[in-house]
Amino acid sequence: MNLELTDEQVALRDTTRRYLAEKASIPDHVRPLLDDPAGITEPVWRGLAALGTTGLLVPEAYGGAGMTIVEAGIVAEELGAALHPGPWLSTAVAAARTLTRLGRTDAAAELLSGIADGTTIATVSFLGAETASVAASRQGSDTVVRGELAAVPDAAAADVVLTLAENDGDQVLFAVRTDSPGVSVAPERGIDQTRKQFRVTFDAAPAQRLAAASPKDIAAVVDDVLIATAADALGAARAIMDSAIEYAKTRTQFGQPIGSFQAVQHLCVDMFETVELARSGVIHALWAADNAEPDERHLAALRAKAFAGRLATVGDTAIQVFGGIGYTWEHDAHLYLKRLLSWSAFLAGPDRYLTELGARLAKRGRP
Repeated sequence: MNLELTDEQVALRDTTRRYLAEKASIPDHVRPLLDDPAGITEPVWRGLAALGTTGLLVPEAYGGAGMTIVEAGIVAEELGAALHPGPWLSTAVAAARTLTRLGRTDAAAELLSGIADGTTIATVSFLGAETASVAASRQGSDTVVRGELAAVPDAAAADVVLTLAENDGDQVLFAVRTDSPGVSVAPERGIDQTRKQFRVTFDAAPAQRLAAASPKDIAAVVDDVLIATAADALGAARAIMDSAIEYAKTRTQFGQPIGSFQAVQHLCVDMFETVELARSGVIHALWAADNAEPDERHLAALRAKAFAGRLATVGDTAIQVFGGIGYTWEHDAHLYLKRLLSWSAFLAGPDRYLTELGARLAKRGRP
């Protein structure tokens, strides 16, 4: 496994970073959209698509770049550092990987083409579900779905919700357009205003059958999303850490920078250690998503969630370095802390993953 970025990957990182700084900065883009249910503007989304970021994981046959989760992780880290609030993870990672792993139909190909060129925003509804909570049935010549789904990301921005539904005893992947009759979307309040979540209700909503969904493929999609979201959190932690360290260099008390005080130095070292330990796990998980065997990929995803969950402490520590100003609404520190707290809670807290990771490693070590 090569840990160094290639020239093309460096160019992808730098281009994305520059675009977000110029077109989607925190004061000009993120803060104005904190209370906006969609969390995106048309020009910014089109710009991300024009850069090729929405089609990174879409096969070249459907107009995408045909790249790997490693490249998606590079973009996710920059989006996390910029606190980007839009549906990129839902569309470019979760939906794209769902369609490539489970779809394999003409309808899926059409959706993938739309994701690649930015004309289709999609989300998935099954990431945290043990079993399908939606049922599909025939109604005349159409297939309709009924059920209620909680914590669906970016549903207000999405054109399509990809959902699992029970159909004749099988788990089947369906595409449901959000503007269809029988679809209602209600916001759910969360700690992180840059992460939009919704309760979606289907009441005999027309649905398009895509493919049967095997537990193995569903688990792979969940791993993919966990890994990419870990990269997003890594970017947020890196950005707030860098900001706090820079502040410690310039803020003076008693005639000298606060960074010269040992107590502040310890806080900065704690942040750096946490970020870099998480980085190693995220880098390995990004590689494993497309290159490792399923068991090793899943272990890598477990590690990323179990240990990168500590990244929330970076936001907390950074606020201690900033002092009183870090607690104010005008400062961005609280936005980063909320982003990191939402990652810690994403698909359950780190304790569950530590327990599963320990059990799997213990079982692997048995004779």
